[in-house]
Amino acid sequence: MTSYNPKDWIRFIFFISKADTIRKLFPIMILIGIYSGIIGYLELVYWHLPENSYVKNISVMHSMLGFVISLLLAYRTNTAYDRWWEGRKMWGALVNSSRNLALKLSAILTTESDRSFFRKIIPGYASILQKHLDDSDTAKQLFDDVDLEIDHHKHKPNQLAKMLFQKVNDLYVTKKITGDQLIIINNELQSFTDICGACERIKNTPIPYSYSAFIKKFIFIYVLTLPFAYVFILGYYVIPVVVFIFYVLASLELIAEEIEDPFGTDANDLPTKKIAENIKKHVEEII
Repeated sequence: MTSYNPKDWIRFIFFISKADTIRKLFPIMILIGIYSGIIGYLELVYWHLPENSYVKNISVMHSMLGFVISLLLAYRTNTAYDRWWEGRKMWGALVNSSRNLALKLSAILTTESDRSFFRKIIPGYASILQKHLDDSDTAKQLFDDVDLEIDHHKHKPNQLAKMLFQKVNDLYVTKKITGDQLIIINNELQSFTDICGACERIKNTPIPYSYSAFIKKFIFIYVLTLPFAYVFILGYYVIPVVVFIFYVLASLELIAEEIEDPFGTDANDLPTKKIAENIKKHVEEII
């Protein structure tokens, strides 16, 4: 995730970061500019269309559809941001659950071997979840002093959650914790799986294909018809105008595409790896 100062207008305007959509759109922007120039040449020079040509009235369609496309893009970006923000809330909840569980176990446990187990496994769950959502491989042996074999053919976060529950149950069976204490820490243990499920729901349920495809086609057709009408008003200045309109509309769609899946390594994705590292640091301080 890109760190920035929201008040630094100069940097925003005059510098192009790796997250700027112009990097991805630049090739097609060039093509749109060439296309607009060709349409302008055909209408003004080759066909010699008069000022009262019906082609000029195509701008009426753009006026009518401009409001529609703005609503579609507003809904698209809002929906994508809701997914991004929900993912951030889930990871915030994971931070709180990890801290609360560590605080409770720190007060309950007296044996160093038990404390060491949870000192490694609690932040280990966040690390495994981060890699699980990023679809990257997880090391079979996470810790030097904890025998943790991860089966890559099974659900990795569930394996760690099962180990946590099994360890807590063993503590209860051996009378190291009471039934009341088991109930006290149960909410945090259960929340790990709830958070994992919520994150998987965000990642595995994209925006419906038909909706995303329709917006792209709508933008493309809308932009391709712009030069036909506005070349009468702007002449060859229609080239930068159409390119800029395409840049604005397509950028909104690109931004929505990127943030609708907040778990990854893109510039605007959530810093899940950093959050997992902070959880490890905080848990080790507590236990």
